[in-house]
Amino acid sequence: MTTYRIGVLHGDGIGPEIVKATTLVLKAATQKADMSLDLVDLPMGWDAIKKYNDPMPDVTVKELEKCHGWILGPHDSAAYPEEHKEKRNPSGELRHHFDLYANIRPAKTIPGTKSVVGEADLVIYRENTEGFYADRNMYIGVGEWQITPEVAVSTGVFTKKAISRIAHAAFQSAMERRKKVTIVHKANVIRLGSGLFLNTCREVAEQYPEVEIDDYHIDAMTAHLVRRAKDFDVIVTENMFGDILSDLAGELVGSLGLAPSINSNAKQAMAQAAHGSAPDIAGKNIANPIGMMLSTAMLFEWLNTQHHDKKLKEVAELIENSLFETVRAGIKTGDLGGKSSTSEFAEAIVERFRII
Repeated sequence: MTTYRIGVLHGDGIGPEIVKATTLVLKAATQKADMSLDLVDLPMGWDAIKKYNDPMPDVTVKELEKCHGWILGPHDSAAYPEEHKEKRNPSGELRHHFDLYANIRPAKTIPGTKSVVGEADLVIYRENTEGFYADRNMYIGVGEWQITPEVAVSTGVFTKKAISRIAHAAFQSAMERRKKVTIVHKANVIRLGSGLFLNTCREVAEQYPEVEIDDYHIDAMTAHLVRRAKDFDVIVTENMFGDILSDLAGELVGSLGLAPSINSNAKQAMAQAAHGSAPDIAGKNIANPIGMMLSTAMLFEWLNTQHHDKKLKEVAELIENSLFETVRAGIKTGDLGGKSSTSEFAEAIVERFRII
């Protein structure tokens, strides 16, 4: 039996609470599935600054290199000391160091929650290493220049290699879903960069003749998501557009606080909820851990595609199905109109494992 090594980075703000709730559920699910798991606690964020004067210390990165994947709590980098604000934030540093090129963000209606768009089940594949995000698109430097106090220049980088691999990831996902991919771009204005993205995705599409494709400009796509989110299956787009669209999609199907995501390369993946660290409610045991829990379920589903181990898939399904059933039964945190605390919600999911 393979023992899967999973790093656990608790993060800042509400991070320690939602990660603790998530690992409680994860341990129970792996026990139910009779799967061997090694959870490795690693420092990041404020805890790491206090101990190592670095929000993402080398000791953490080196340990993550030995892990199959990891769970990353939210970080409060806006509050870090000035010397650390000049660096990549913890999640950006990990995406860069490990070349986590695919940011995969589903938007799926959860039974028992209010959705603006009714039933929807889509997933956004966001290219994660370049585009207009200046902290990720350069080998050395940050990709921005202040020419004069009144003039700033920010670069956007697009490469065929990066576009091809995110396109393949999106089309491979579509083959397991409803076999439809929507390419989102702005090739009518950003003719070279966004044009390369569109044309490269179309080239990749030729290798997946069973998959239906269409494409929309980013501005039109936001309107289409609001009007008919249920019509979309897999969406593939560049970094900044994907960041914006996935936040919109998450809010449309319930709340950004419920939105999961993973960041992956060919061998490892990082579970990271789409929301922030919410320092205003930290320590109150009221934060909603659903985004973190579903991100962890995604991580184990992704690991199953790499290792072909049915126990990994079983753990993912246990977490997601039990979470959905718990919410459907009316057990929710306060943001969803319920009365449960963070820890009580996690305990309710664990209890549901016992009756399955």
